[in-house]
Parts: sequence; structure tokens; C-alpha cells
Amino acid sequence: MNHKLYQVDAFSCEPFKGNPAAVCLLCSEEPDAWMQGLAAEMNLSETAFLLPEGEDWRLRWFTPTTEVDLCGHATLASAKVLFETHPDLRGEPIKFQTRSGLLMARWKDDKVTLDFPVMRYQPLPIDPLVADILGFQPINVVFSGSYFLFEAEKAQQVMEAKPNMAELVKLPMPEVIITAKSQDSSFDFISRFFAPQLGIPEDPVTGSAHCLLTPYWAEKLGKLELNAFQASSRGGEIKLTLVGDRVHITGDAALIFVADLLV
Repeated sequence: MNHKLYQVDAFSCEPFKGNPAAVCLLCSEEPDAWMQGLAAEMNLSETAFLLPEGEDWRLRWFTPTTEVDLCGHATLASAKVLFETHPDLRGEPIKFQTRSGLLMARWKDDKVTLDFPVMRYQPLPIDPLVADILGFQPINVVFSGSYFLFEAEKAQQVMEAKPNMAELVKLPMPEVIITAKSQDSSFDFISRFFAPQLGIPEDPVTGSAHCLLTPYWAEKLGKLELNAFQASSRGGEIKLTLVGDRVHITGDAALIFVADLLV
């Protein structure tokens, strides 16, 4: 039996929008080097690998260059594949065993809702050198683990920012979020995400970044339910709910293709 390979555009109901992820549905274990090789071959921001594990699923994520601890859009893509190929799973949450612990996904109204851990954040002083690198002067900076969030005064600054990747990759900040309050009444905030150190210059739509963005904007705006837009060239819409120490991340996804791997 061959492994199945899917490509899914996450956080969009339209093909060729949102964030593309590869999902490899494994029929048996493969070495880490094999998975890293396939992720490099796919050359997408993330390739997810799913393997049945009792009643749960083992889930791992690889960029073209390294394995990562958490990835939202590839988890949503993985859940979409399982819910579409196994409709009997739609009645209960799918449980994923990952490097970030237990993650769950639910099927509701033809969309996927992820249950992810909140990222608690701490403030940072604003480095005057960062403005030149990001392309705007941030008004606030916080971080959680390897994620660094820079707030802009205006949404237009986020939309128009052209970070200097050659300098950004040198900073001790592996995953960089820029964000601002939205000027579009359909959304509460917008963001963009950059991770050149992980082989991802700009990620189209980043589910995991919203584990930090959600508590940040929930506190600033005084609301627990938020609508977000990630303002990359492909764009993506995300509905968010802060529930205690968890973030519920809801989005659509479009299946693009399925193939049999011959290796």
C-alpha cells in the first residue's frame, strides 16, 4: 500500500488562496530523514505527516529545512483530509499527538475548529534598529518562546511593510509577527508572519501565530471572539475564540489534489 499525499489550501474556501500545506497520510512509519526529504521536495512552508496511533493520530510537521514544534495551517489541512476521507470521524474531536502535546480538531458547519494552547506573552523594549529592518516603527513588542510580535500603529503599515530579510534572518527572533488593529470592520486585526530562519520568508496564513495574537488582541480589545485576516498576497480569514488557556481556531480549507507516493 502506498502513502497518500494531499495538497490543501488552508484558511480559504477558494483554491489557490490561503496557505498551501502538504499532508502525507502514512500507512507505516518512515525515518525522519525520509520525511524531511519529502518536505524539501514539496517545498511548501510545511508538510504534515499523519500516522494512526490507537484511536488518535501521530502528527508531525516539517518545513523544507527542519521539523517544527507547532503548525496551525498544516494541522487544519490534516484535519480536513481526515474529515473528508473518513466522514465517520466528524461526530467526535480528532486527537493529534504532537511535539506540542495533545491537539484536537472538530468538524462544524463544514469547517474545521482547532483547539490549541494559548501562548502567554511578555513585553520587550523596542529596539530602535528594528524599525529599519521591519519597515515601520512598532508601538509595542511582546514575545512568547520563539514568537515575537510587533504592533504597528496603522494597518496600512502592516500591509505595505517590506522587511529586510537579509537582516531579519540575523535577529535572535526565529518567528516574527507584525500586526495592527484592522481598518476593515469585518476584522478585528490583521497580521503578517515571517520566519526566514526556518526557510519561510513570509508565510501566507499562520495558525500557530494566532495562539499569541488571540490573547494579545483579546486583552487590547476586551473581547473573547475575534475575526482576523492575515494580509499576505494569498490572504486568509480566521475566526478565533479565547477559552481559558486554549484558543479555538476556525477556518475553511480546499483540497487541491491527492496522489500516491511511489517512494
